[in-house]
Amino acid sequence: MRSFVTASVLFLLTACGRAEAAAAQMSPADQVARAVLAAPESLRSDATVLGYGGEPREGDPLTVLRQGTNGIICLADDPDDERFSVACYHESMDPFMAMGRRMTAAGEDRAAVLEARRAAIEAGEMQPPAAALWVLSAESDVDPAVGPGADANRRSVLYMPYAKAEELGLPTHPDGNGPWLMLPGQPWAHVMISQ
Repeated sequence: MRSFVTASVLFLLTACGRAEAAAAQMSPADQVARAVLAAPESLRSDATVLGYGGEPREGDPLTVLRQGTNGIICLADDPDDERFSVACYHESMDPFMAMGRRMTAAGEDRAAVLEARRAAIEAGEMQPPAAALWVLSAESDVDPAVGPGADANRRSVLYMPYAKAEELGLPTHPDGNGPWLMLPGQPWAHVMISQ
């Protein structure tokens, strides 16, 4: 048992050290420049950016790297993930998103996160998401000076709580490049648009 505890502590210290080392290699300015690439160009310069390094926000494993003024929050690329992935969303969705980050950082799986979100929404402690989200992902790092390469994927998402496919006239699975409704009827139902 003692060797298991020792191994577990060493694993956690190593994992934390990797995240801190990766964050230290990527300056706040570099994290900001990459994070805002997910947002429409007109919203980038005034967006708040959350990332890695520094003192995390209360109830969130991420740090405020830049305080914005336009109600858009962008998330920096995770230094522990080899794939590049940044996202931006409207601030009204921040409690919903921060809960997911907090629970995931604590080791909870997707099912537990969804259950906790549903309970908070049903209890009136949190509003269901009802705004836009944008995601940019790629197999490798994206240089902000060059922009996304050919392997990059963009998705725009519009959260529409409890929306149903028959109400919107949309399919519930990807069908070419057109929009489709994911998780119909759920508090976090959303229209997916790939670009």
